[in-house]
Amino acid sequence: MATVDTTQERSMSSVEIVVRSPLIAWDFMRRWPVIPGVVIVVFGLATIFTTQFATEDPNRQNLRGSFAPPFWYDEYYENNERLDTRYVLGADQHGRDIYSRLVHGTRVSVTVAFAAAAIGMTLGLWAGISSGWFAGWFDEIMTRFVDIWNGLPFLLVALVVSITIGTGLLVLIGLLVMATWVGLVRNIRAEVLTLKTRDYVAASRVAGGGDFRIMYRHILPGVINLLMVLASLRIGGLILTEASLSYLGIGVPSRFPSWGNMISDGREFLDTAWWVSIFPGFCIFLVVMSFNFIGDWVRDRTDPRLRQIR
Repeated sequence: MATVDTTQERSMSSVEIVVRSPLIAWDFMRRWPVIPGVVIVVFGLATIFTTQFATEDPNRQNLRGSFAPPFWYDEYYENNERLDTRYVLGADQHGRDIYSRLVHGTRVSVTVAFAAAAIGMTLGLWAGISSGWFAGWFDEIMTRFVDIWNGLPFLLVALVVSITIGTGLLVLIGLLVMATWVGLVRNIRAEVLTLKTRDYVAASRVAGGGDFRIMYRHILPGVINLLMVLASLRIGGLILTEASLSYLGIGVPSRFPSWGNMISDGREFLDTAWWVSIFPGFCIFLVVMSFNFIGDWVRDRTDPRLRQIR
């Protein structure tokens, strides 16, 4: 009887493990952003190791392979002649490899977004801290400037800049920096107005701490969590903004492959060659949604008022 009971216990424990494993995995994925993290890591590796991921020249044209379909199409004919296509995700109207252009476009789009985010976050952080700490005329000027900028249509500003100065990577990064740092000033300023009334800030003042020392040693650590949340949410928006400007022809120059340029190239062929625009659009969707999920997770983990207790 003891042997039978032991066998039954072992079988029951095996069944419990099989049943509980999916539940444990599901609970782990709910607590941690596994899928968004994997997506961001994959695109990050593609950004760093672009030439290893795609060895084909993204600008190499092969008119014989124009609009070659993706690999799952069985046959590809042109003028009743079967073409030996080697395109994994198809080709565009110039016979350029979509996969290679996607990978190289990842480097361009992500690099532009991160460069603009790094510069814009730094400017917005210290502008918000200075505005909230010093108050007075400096806060008034900064607040009115933010109000004026928010009242201007960004697309119109981008068009005027592109007409007067021209297009280029530096111009695009400058526009994205302006769109980034101005949007942070109000959030950082509001947090600083709360932090400057804390007891430890008053104690530092009594101890003889100067303005810049207090801002660096006491105010800055208090707004880092907010900055992390805003940064994770802002990067996805910058990638989408860059793609929108490139789609309109005022973003990344056409000689550089980017997701926005690829969507613009294929907009006239959606009914016959959908893969030219759909694949870069899907990449934008994945990256933007992943950064949004990461931002929500960071906010829930760092803000005690929003942290979920399970």
